[in-house]
Amino acid sequence: MRKSDFWRDYELIDSSSGERLERWGDIILIRPDPQVIWNTERKNPLWHNAHARYHRSNTGGGKWQVYKRIPDSWQIKYRDLVFNVKPMGFKHTGIFPEQAVNWDFACDIIRGSDRQLNVLNLFGYTGCATISALKAGAKVCHVDASKGMVAWAKENAASSGVIDKPVRWIVDDCGKFVAREIRRGRFYDGIILDPPSYGRGPSGEIWKLEEQLYSFIELCADVLSDDAKFVILNSYTTGLSPSVMEYILGTVIKSRFGGEVSSDEIGLSVTDTGLTLPCGSTAIWRR
Repeated sequence: MRKSDFWRDYELIDSSSGERLERWGDIILIRPDPQVIWNTERKNPLWHNAHARYHRSNTGGGKWQVYKRIPDSWQIKYRDLVFNVKPMGFKHTGIFPEQAVNWDFACDIIRGSDRQLNVLNLFGYTGCATISALKAGAKVCHVDASKGMVAWAKENAASSGVIDKPVRWIVDDCGKFVAREIRRGRFYDGIILDPPSYGRGPSGEIWKLEEQLYSFIELCADVLSDDAKFVILNSYTTGLSPSVMEYILGTVIKSRFGGEVSSDEIGLSVTDTGLTLPCGSTAIWRR
Protein backbone atom coordinates (compact mmCIF):
# COMPACT_ATOMS: atom_id res chain seq x y z
CA MET A 1 0.00 0.00 0.00
CA ARG A 2 1.28 3.47 -0.92
CA LYS A 3 1.20 6.20 1.71
CA SER A 4 2.86 9.50 2.52
CA ASP A 5 5.05 9.90 5.59
CA PHE A 6 5.50 13.67 5.21
CA TRP A 7 2.34 15.01 6.89
CA ARG A 8 2.93 17.13 9.99
CA ASP A 9 -0.31 19.15 10.19
CA TYR A 10 -2.59 16.17 9.57
CA GLU A 11 -2.74 13.00 11.67
CA LEU A 12 -5.05 10.00 11.63
CA ILE A 13 -4.94 9.28 15.35
CA ASP A 14 -7.29 6.30 15.59
CA SER A 15 -10.20 4.54 13.87
CA SER A 16 -13.01 2.46 15.30
CA SER A 17 -16.70 1.62 14.86
CA GLY A 18 -17.18 3.43 11.57
CA GLU A 19 -15.32 6.61 12.52
CA ARG A 20 -11.92 8.29 12.21
CA LEU A 21 -10.29 10.38 14.93
CA GLU A 22 -8.21 13.02 13.14
CA ARG A 23 -6.04 16.05 13.85
CA TRP A 24 -6.21 18.88 11.32
CA GLY A 25 -3.62 21.35 12.57
CA ASP A 26 -4.78 22.02 16.13
CA ILE A 27 -8.38 20.94 15.47
CA ILE A 28 -9.58 17.43 16.40
CA LEU A 29 -12.40 16.06 14.26
CA ILE A 30 -14.35 12.79 14.28
CA ARG A 31 -15.66 11.81 10.86
CA PRO A 32 -17.49 8.72 9.58
CA ASP A 33 -15.72 6.16 7.41
CA PRO A 34 -17.71 3.13 6.18
CA GLN A 35 -14.53 1.09 5.75
CA VAL A 36 -13.84 1.17 9.48
CA ILE A 37 -15.80 -1.98 10.32
CA TRP A 38 -13.73 -2.95 13.39
CA ASN A 39 -14.89 -2.19 16.93
CA THR A 40 -11.56 -1.69 18.68
CA GLU A 41 -11.39 -0.09 22.11
CA ARG A 42 -11.28 3.71 22.02
CA LYS A 43 -8.45 4.28 24.47
CA ASN A 44 -7.34 7.70 23.25
CA PRO A 45 -8.90 10.47 25.39
CA LEU A 46 -9.31 12.67 22.32
CA TRP A 47 -12.31 10.53 21.34
CA HIS A 48 -14.06 12.33 24.20
CA ASN A 49 -12.40 15.70 23.70
CA ALA A 50 -12.80 16.48 19.98
CA HIS A 51 -13.77 19.87 18.60
CA ALA A 52 -16.51 18.48 16.35
CA ARG A 53 -18.08 15.27 15.08
CA TYR A 54 -19.95 14.66 11.84
CA HIS A 55 -23.15 12.63 12.19
CA ARG A 56 -24.68 10.95 9.16
CA SER A 57 -28.44 11.12 8.69
CA ASN A 58 -30.47 8.01 7.91
CA THR A 59 -32.19 9.99 5.15
CA GLY A 60 -28.92 11.11 3.53
CA GLY A 61 -26.37 13.81 4.29
CA GLY A 62 -25.79 14.77 7.88
CA LYS A 63 -24.46 17.59 10.04
CA TRP A 64 -21.60 18.62 12.29
CA GLN A 65 -22.00 18.56 16.05
CA VAL A 66 -19.64 21.19 17.43
CA TYR A 67 -18.31 20.63 20.96
CA LYS A 68 -15.70 23.38 20.99
CA ARG A 69 -15.53 26.56 18.97
CA ILE A 70 -13.76 26.10 15.62
CA PRO A 71 -13.04 28.70 12.94
CA ASP A 72 -15.00 28.76 9.71
CA SER A 73 -11.72 27.87 8.01
CA TRP A 74 -8.09 27.38 8.96
CA GLN A 75 -4.84 26.43 7.24
CA ILE A 76 -2.69 23.33 7.31
CA LYS A 77 0.60 22.66 5.53
CA TYR A 78 2.02 19.76 3.58
CA ARG A 79 5.70 20.29 2.84
CA ASP A 80 5.75 23.74 1.17
CA LEU A 81 2.02 23.72 0.33
CA VAL A 82 -0.64 25.60 2.29
CA PHE A 83 -4.28 24.49 2.18
CA ASN A 84 -7.44 26.06 3.56
CA VAL A 85 -9.55 23.58 5.55
CA LYS A 86 -13.32 24.11 5.85
CA PRO A 87 -15.78 21.61 7.38
CA MET A 88 -18.35 20.92 4.66
CA GLY A 89 -21.95 19.73 4.69
CA PHE A 90 -21.04 16.19 3.65
CA LYS A 91 -18.30 15.36 6.21
CA HIS A 92 -15.41 16.55 4.00
CA THR A 93 -12.84 19.26 4.75
CA GLY A 94 -11.61 20.06 1.23
CA ILE A 95 -8.53 17.84 1.47
CA PHE A 96 -8.02 14.12 1.01
CA PRO A 97 -4.68 13.73 2.84
CA GLU A 98 -4.02 10.23 1.47
CA GLN A 99 -3.68 11.85 -1.98
CA ALA A 100 -0.35 13.38 -0.96
CA VAL A 101 1.42 10.25 -2.18
CA ASN A 102 0.05 10.93 -5.67
CA TRP A 103 0.97 14.62 -5.52
CA ASP A 104 4.55 13.61 -4.70
CA PHE A 105 4.66 11.05 -7.51
CA ALA A 106 3.58 13.63 -10.10
CA CYS A 107 6.00 16.22 -8.71
CA ASP A 108 8.95 13.85 -8.99
CA ILE A 109 8.21 13.35 -12.70
CA ILE A 110 7.66 17.09 -13.28
CA ARG A 111 10.91 18.06 -11.56
CA GLY A 112 12.82 15.29 -13.33
CA SER A 113 11.74 16.35 -16.80
CA ASP A 114 14.11 18.18 -19.13
CA ARG A 115 11.26 20.49 -20.19
CA GLN A 116 8.25 22.17 -18.64
CA LEU A 117 5.35 19.73 -18.60
CA ASN A 118 1.77 20.68 -19.39
CA VAL A 119 -0.52 18.92 -16.90
CA LEU A 120 -4.29 18.47 -16.98
CA ASN A 121 -6.03 17.99 -13.61
CA LEU A 122 -9.56 16.69 -14.18
CA PHE A 123 -12.16 16.65 -11.39
CA GLY A 124 -9.65 18.94 -9.73
CA TYR A 125 -11.73 19.67 -6.59
CA THR A 126 -9.96 22.17 -4.28
CA GLY A 127 -6.73 22.07 -6.24
CA CYS A 128 -4.23 20.23 -4.05
CA ALA A 129 -2.79 18.28 -7.00
CA THR A 130 -2.87 21.42 -9.17
CA ILE A 131 -0.95 23.46 -6.61
CA SER A 132 1.67 20.79 -6.00
CA ALA A 133 2.25 20.47 -9.76
CA LEU A 134 2.59 24.24 -10.10
CA LYS A 135 5.11 24.27 -7.25
CA ALA A 136 7.09 21.58 -9.07
CA GLY A 137 7.28 23.76 -12.19
CA ALA A 138 4.49 22.50 -14.46
CA LYS A 139 1.88 24.41 -16.41
CA VAL A 140 -1.54 23.23 -15.24
CA CYS A 141 -5.10 23.26 -16.49
CA HIS A 142 -7.48 22.70 -13.56
CA VAL A 143 -11.02 21.54 -14.42
CA ASP A 144 -13.98 20.97 -12.13
CA ALA A 145 -17.74 21.18 -12.66
CA SER A 146 -18.26 23.12 -9.40
CA LYS A 147 -17.70 26.86 -9.45
CA GLY A 148 -17.35 26.84 -5.66
CA MET A 149 -14.63 24.19 -5.73
CA VAL A 150 -12.65 26.10 -8.37
CA ALA A 151 -12.90 29.25 -6.23
CA TRP A 152 -11.61 27.25 -3.25
CA ALA A 153 -8.74 25.94 -5.40
CA LYS A 154 -7.79 29.52 -6.23
CA GLU A 155 -7.74 30.33 -2.50
CA ASN A 156 -5.38 27.43 -1.94
CA ALA A 157 -3.19 28.58 -4.83
CA ALA A 158 -2.97 32.05 -3.31
CA SER A 159 -2.14 30.64 0.14
CA SER A 160 0.61 28.47 -1.38
CA GLY A 161 2.06 31.37 -3.38
CA VAL A 162 1.38 29.94 -6.85
CA ILE A 163 -1.62 32.00 -7.97
CA ASP A 164 0.60 33.79 -10.53
CA LYS A 165 2.02 30.55 -11.96
CA PRO A 166 0.89 29.35 -15.43
CA VAL A 167 -2.53 27.88 -14.60
CA ARG A 168 -5.95 27.87 -16.26
CA TRP A 169 -9.00 27.58 -14.00
CA ILE A 170 -11.93 25.97 -15.83
CA VAL A 171 -15.50 25.41 -14.58
CA ASP A 172 -16.89 22.78 -16.93
CA ASP A 173 -17.98 19.20 -17.40
CA CYS A 174 -14.70 17.30 -17.72
CA GLY A 175 -15.78 15.14 -20.66
CA LYS A 176 -17.03 18.08 -22.69
CA PHE A 177 -13.87 20.04 -21.89
CA VAL A 178 -11.54 17.23 -23.00
CA ALA A 179 -13.50 16.80 -26.24
CA ARG A 180 -13.10 20.51 -26.99
CA GLU A 181 -9.37 20.42 -26.22
CA ILE A 182 -8.99 17.60 -28.74
CA ARG A 183 -10.78 19.65 -31.40
CA ARG A 184 -8.58 22.65 -30.55
CA GLY A 185 -5.44 20.57 -30.95
CA ARG A 186 -4.27 21.10 -27.36
CA PHE A 187 -2.28 18.29 -25.78
CA TYR A 188 -1.01 17.47 -22.30
CA ASP A 189 2.10 15.70 -21.00
CA GLY A 190 0.38 14.41 -17.87
CA ILE A 191 -3.18 13.85 -16.68
CA ILE A 192 -4.42 13.55 -13.10
CA LEU A 193 -7.94 12.17 -12.66
CA ASP A 194 -9.92 11.68 -9.47
CA PRO A 195 -13.45 11.10 -10.81
CA PRO A 196 -16.40 10.77 -8.44
CA SER A 197 -18.48 7.61 -8.25
CA TYR A 198 -21.50 9.68 -9.18
CA GLY A 199 -21.91 13.32 -10.05
CA ARG A 200 -23.54 16.01 -12.12
CA GLY A 201 -21.97 18.53 -14.45
CA PRO A 202 -22.77 22.27 -14.42
CA SER A 203 -25.62 21.71 -16.90
CA GLY A 204 -27.01 18.62 -15.18
CA GLU A 205 -24.86 16.05 -16.99
CA ILE A 206 -24.93 12.73 -15.12
CA TRP A 207 -21.69 10.85 -14.41
CA LYS A 208 -21.63 7.19 -13.28
CA LEU A 209 -18.06 5.96 -12.91
CA GLU A 210 -18.43 2.26 -13.68
CA GLU A 211 -20.49 2.97 -16.81
CA GLN A 212 -18.36 5.78 -18.21
CA LEU A 213 -14.77 5.34 -17.02
CA TYR A 214 -13.46 3.21 -19.91
CA SER A 215 -14.83 5.52 -22.61
CA PHE A 216 -13.58 8.53 -20.66
CA ILE A 217 -10.04 7.14 -20.51
CA GLU A 218 -10.26 6.52 -24.26
CA LEU A 219 -11.18 10.17 -24.68
CA CYS A 220 -8.31 11.31 -22.46
CA ALA A 221 -5.84 9.26 -24.52
CA ASP A 222 -6.57 11.56 -27.45
CA VAL A 223 -5.49 14.63 -25.49
CA LEU A 224 -2.12 13.17 -24.45
CA SER A 225 0.95 14.50 -26.25
CA ASP A 226 3.21 12.21 -28.26
CA ASP A 227 5.81 12.60 -25.49
CA ALA A 228 3.39 12.28 -22.56
CA LYS A 229 4.91 11.22 -19.24
CA PHE A 230 2.15 10.05 -16.89
CA VAL A 231 -1.50 9.42 -16.13
CA ILE A 232 -2.70 9.10 -12.52
CA LEU A 233 -6.18 7.63 -12.06
CA ASN A 234 -7.63 7.56 -8.54
CA SER A 235 -10.95 6.18 -7.31
CA TYR A 236 -12.89 5.81 -4.07
CA THR A 237 -15.54 3.60 -5.66
CA THR A 238 -15.69 0.40 -3.61
CA GLY A 239 -16.43 -1.90 -6.54
CA LEU A 240 -13.59 -0.57 -8.70
CA SER A 241 -10.40 -2.39 -7.72
CA PRO A 242 -6.86 -1.12 -8.40
CA SER A 243 -6.28 -4.01 -10.84
CA VAL A 244 -9.38 -3.10 -12.86
CA MET A 245 -8.13 0.48 -13.25
CA GLU A 246 -4.67 -0.83 -14.11
CA TYR A 247 -6.19 -3.01 -16.81
CA ILE A 248 -8.05 -0.02 -18.27
CA LEU A 249 -4.88 2.08 -18.42
CA GLY A 250 -3.01 -0.88 -19.87
CA THR A 251 -5.47 -1.50 -22.70
CA VAL A 252 -6.02 2.17 -23.55
CA ILE A 253 -2.83 4.08 -22.67
CA LYS A 254 0.02 1.56 -22.56
CA SER A 255 -1.05 -0.16 -25.77
CA ARG A 256 -0.83 3.19 -27.56
CA PHE A 257 2.06 4.99 -25.87
CA GLY A 258 4.15 2.18 -24.37
CA GLY A 259 5.52 2.69 -20.88
CA GLU A 260 4.49 0.86 -17.71
CA VAL A 261 1.29 0.54 -15.70
CA SER A 262 0.96 -0.16 -11.97
CA SER A 263 -1.73 0.03 -9.31
CA ASP A 264 -2.19 -0.19 -5.57
CA GLU A 265 -4.28 0.98 -2.67
CA ILE A 266 -3.38 4.27 -1.03
CA GLY A 267 -3.74 4.78 2.70
CA LEU A 268 -2.96 6.64 5.89
CA SER A 269 -0.92 5.55 8.89
CA VAL A 270 -2.93 5.24 12.10
CA THR A 271 -0.90 6.60 14.99
CA ASP A 272 -2.42 4.61 17.85
CA THR A 273 -2.24 1.19 16.18
CA GLY A 274 0.72 1.51 13.82
CA LEU A 275 -1.48 0.03 11.06
CA THR A 276 -2.54 1.55 7.74
CA LEU A 277 -6.11 2.53 6.88
CA PRO A 278 -6.93 1.91 3.18
CA CYS A 279 -8.41 5.07 1.67
CA GLY A 280 -8.79 4.45 -2.05
CA SER A 281 -7.12 3.01 -5.13
CA THR A 282 -4.76 4.46 -7.70
CA ALA A 283 -3.58 3.21 -11.08
CA ILE A 284 -0.62 4.89 -12.77
CA TRP A 285 0.75 4.89 -16.29
CA ARG A 286 4.28 6.21 -16.68
CA ARG A 287 6.73 6.50 -19.52
